[in-house]
Amino acid sequence: MKLDKTLLALAATVLLWATAFPAIRVALDGYGPAQLSFLRLAVASLALAAVAPLLGVRRPAGADLWRIAIAGGAGMSAYQLLLNWGEIHVPAGTASLIVAAVPAMSAVLAVCFLGERLTPAKAGGSLVALAGAALIAVSGKESGYTVAAWAVLAAAFSQAVYHLTIKPLLQRYSGLEVAAYAMWAGTALLAPLAPGAVRATLDAPAGATAAVVFLGLLPSAAGFVIWGYAVARLSVTAATAALHLVPAVTLAVSYVWLGEQPQPVALLGGLITIAGLVLLNKRRGPAKHLTGPVPITSRPPAPPLLKPASLPADAHGERP
Repeated sequence: MKLDKTLLALAATVLLWATAFPAIRVALDGYGPAQLSFLRLAVASLALAAVAPLLGVRRPAGADLWRIAIAGGAGMSAYQLLLNWGEIHVPAGTASLIVAAVPAMSAVLAVCFLGERLTPAKAGGSLVALAGAALIAVSGKESGYTVAAWAVLAAAFSQAVYHLTIKPLLQRYSGLEVAAYAMWAGTALLAPLAPGAVRATLDAPAGATAAVVFLGLLPSAAGFVIWGYAVARLSVTAATAALHLVPAVTLAVSYVWLGEQPQPVALLGGLITIAGLVLLNKRRGPAKHLTGPVPITSRPPAPPLLKPASLPADAHGERP
């Protein structure tokens, strides 16, 4: 029964993160990229603040606030602004294929700034994955697509910077705590956008506003909690394999929900990216259980919901 609950939680996380990309397209029908960015983070921040006492979220130390601010600025504020702006022209499924390159970017940054060892698998996998993302970025023929695709790629890079920045924080706080701190910091940084975002809700279609609430409550807030529950009970192989399913699920959901059909070149680039990630995460020997730090899981001691376990440093998971 425990395994069934774990797999159900993992499947729910994949579905939530996959549906976020088409939900952004729906929300953009009534909100600008900046307005959507603030409202999504604000909804998620309020939800996390409501459950923080129940999940044992502690106050961060004052010495860590500068790092939290950088994490919030890169992984929340910049990521949301760039991704939302990019999805004005880039289809949801295609955007998810580009964002899938986050683990490769994280691995490169870890080698450059954290002194992690550059193994042949890490070097080859990163190059292949980044090549696939670049192919997607230049594959579109519509007006504005290429610039917007590079904006989505920049959003992926912002997410990789987030993973790099929070690495020391994960030695002292749970992944849920770090995610909450960054979410709150990112919301605060976008606070100047609040008046325009609030005014936009008065004229936005109901469907667009519902999409904003969905994005904040489910992929952004609940996604972190459910992912933490699942990944604490799975092996590295199972966890990373599940994350590779996000683009595929996004393509299916986008086709059903929005009628989007990705270009063959974009699909090819996506397959190349996923192949690079498989190589990047390749390990010798039997699958290990999750014992190292991860951007969105846990720390010891943890509340009952999140047991102390996480992905290794080079197996960062992307999210929308």
